[in-house]
Amino acid sequence: MTTALIAEDEPLLRAELKQALAELWPELRIVAETADGAATLAALRQLAPDVAFLDINMPKASGLEVARVRPPATAVVFLTAYGQHALDAFDVGAADYLVKPLNRGRLLDTIGRLQQRLGGPAAAAPAAPPPPPRQHLSWIQASVGNILRVITTDEVIFFQSEAKYTKVVTAQVEALIRMPVKDLVEQLDPAGFIQISRGAIVNRRRIDAVHRRDGHMQVHLKGRGEVLAVSTGFQGQDAFRQM
Repeated sequence: MTTALIAEDEPLLRAELKQALAELWPELRIVAETADGAATLAALRQLAPDVAFLDINMPKASGLEVARVRPPATAVVFLTAYGQHALDAFDVGAADYLVKPLNRGRLLDTIGRLQQRLGGPAAAAPAAPPPPPRQHLSWIQASVGNILRVITTDEVIFFQSEAKYTKVVTAQVEALIRMPVKDLVEQLDPAGFIQISRGAIVNRRRIDAVHRRDGHMQVHLKGRGEVLAVSTGFQGQDAFRQM
């Protein structure tokens, strides 16, 4: 297990860093917390932690002074509210340099750098937010002659490829859209629609019956005279076994 010391003379900042490390690097064990240079140096000599997070400006001895006499195997990360100490920090072999106030994204980079140096496990990255729920198509604009109609998907009985267009059939109208069936099916709610061939999609609620004969399958629709064939590749769908 990787061990660490936190040296910070401001209690709130010390507690914030400790909490952030617990969340981002749960395998790390904090073995000491100190508030001045003399106590920090004594703890380093006694415990020889793998990592020391050192505030540069501490009473009794600065973080830079402590780093110069630390145990050789202890990696150092400096903490400061000012950027002018960066060159001095790297002159004493600092692994990284964090400017206050604490930035967790920057701290995560530091943890990764330390783990590469120490050969430890990867840092625990914050969990990714869940993807937003998928939005299914609820209405379409379709052409009926020179008129553009707005049709809700609930009204549609079936979609069928027709030359360069897709025909949209409802109880009242037959209209045309330019979207091909293969793209359309990806946008429709699968609970409401089922593709029965490369060129046809049917509203499940409008299916009256499915007839099977000699290895062929046909869909009969409520209130319509059309009979739509189910292609062989689409006959194995669970939906047809349930009908």
